[in-house]
Amino acid sequence: MPSCPALKRGDGPPLCCNMLVESEEQEPGTPSAALPWHCSELGRSSSPACACLRERWLRLLQSAGPALQGRLEGLKVLLLNVSRALTRDLLIAFSPTEGPRLLEVTEERKAGKIHLPREIFQSLSSLAARLVVTVLNLRHFGMFKEVNQTGKVLDDTVVGITVGETGISGLQHPVKLSFAHGQLPQGLTPQCVFWDATKGLAGGWSSSGCATQPGDEGTVCSCDHLTFFTLLLNPALDEATAQPLLAVATASCGVAAAFSILTIAFCLFLRCGFRFEESLRINLGLHLNLVSSLFLLNLAFLLNSRLAAGSQPGTCKALGGFTHYCLLCCFTWMALEGCHLYLLFVKVLGTYIHRYLAKLCLVGWGFPVLVVGVAGLIGSYGEYSIQTLEQQPIAHLCWITPKHLLVHYITNCGYFGLIFLFNVAVFAVVLHKSCCLQGRGAGQPGRRAWKVALVALGLFCLLGATWALAFLTHGTSSAPVLYLFTVLNSLQGVFILIWLVVLYYPKTKETTGSLSNIIRHDKATTVSQD
Repeated sequence: MPSCPALKRGDGPPLCCNMLVESEEQEPGTPSAALPWHCSELGRSSSPACACLRERWLRLLQSAGPALQGRLEGLKVLLLNVSRALTRDLLIAFSPTEGPRLLEVTEERKAGKIHLPREIFQSLSSLAARLVVTVLNLRHFGMFKEVNQTGKVLDDTVVGITVGETGISGLQHPVKLSFAHGQLPQGLTPQCVFWDATKGLAGGWSSSGCATQPGDEGTVCSCDHLTFFTLLLNPALDEATAQPLLAVATASCGVAAAFSILTIAFCLFLRCGFRFEESLRINLGLHLNLVSSLFLLNLAFLLNSRLAAGSQPGTCKALGGFTHYCLLCCFTWMALEGCHLYLLFVKVLGTYIHRYLAKLCLVGWGFPVLVVGVAGLIGSYGEYSIQTLEQQPIAHLCWITPKHLLVHYITNCGYFGLIFLFNVAVFAVVLHKSCCLQGRGAGQPGRRAWKVALVALGLFCLLGATWALAFLTHGTSSAPVLYLFTVLNSLQGVFILIWLVVLYYPKTKETTGSLSNIIRHDKATTVSQD
């Protein structure tokens, strides 16, 4: 903790009540102990002096908590001297009204419970240490309030745990806090958090190092450190929002599937009805495979939403694997579109690769088979239910089961994250190249400007940038982003179809505006300048 003796509160006299920071040996009950009652600025000011005083106040609460009990309203404390030779874990019960107390192993209690592993005490350097457990009622405190906080603290209760004089973190066996709450109100989801004094302007709640395990009668928080903990109830996606969203998603998938069929037909019409040079045929082949993967993904979702409820376990596993395969194919073809553009514009311009499109198809349709096969062997697929907080199912899907969410985070979130970063870099290079070519053009600058803009929009859709909205669909404001994500991705096939019609449809056997034409124009310009 920083030391700031004789430092006045804030940058000016009004901030933090213009009080002085007392010494480390201050007596309990001094103005600093009751400062939140006397100084409302303490919980919201970002000045260095206020930050220092907040840390001092938290430190005082942890170290001198037993002496402050009875003097500060809303504070209840348990003090224990624990030996390093302790052979069993410690169990402590707590409640907002009774405070903390030792809990026997055989005792059954519906109140909150703290499970402290003996690892904490066996790692102490001294033979014994002081354990302080504090239970605070936030209605009597001006602290532990995050700026613009949307979640509600369960029962206005915060639990602080301190062992010895130094901070404890990185525990192999986590501390477990069981918060009893029964059935939560509709539209709230629990989240285990701790108070991070370094977050935001004046501190805030953080979930780093804590895992949340909701249950029917309470929520278990497993954390790898000791500090002040609570259970935050955040607004969740309720049934009133989820049902319209599912309806929009189903309708959007139907629209996307229809436009995907039109786009596939248009690509086949161009490839079979006109004579194009090889580079243009490869471009059309790439687009055809990408749109085909989009069609299969939308079809898989429509089948999933129709057949998942009441299906046999084996059928549901197969349907979940098929849906996952279609999603991975879609991501892979977006990556291959980016790789193709990189080869055309940056790496090996004009280089011929034998059976190039066939090799891309082997990767685009074959690599997801390996991933889905491995995921299926470890039993990743099955029924996945979207439920309300009252455990009422909103929808049933055949997908990756909750027990194997790591498979989802690695194969979907992680895989697409890497693809997105690569495609963004390729998009920036291609856009820069197109702008440079526009500057070299002589006539019709307006026409070339909208051509470049249309090329950029098409590449934006081809490279799957709209899928990046999925990373923003977590949190209290995720419902609008979910609607935006659903609608934009349903329009991806529409955008691609319009782009192909404008750029590739040969009015008089011309292909002006295509990527191949841009490349040829760039080569010709470079030769003429040399």
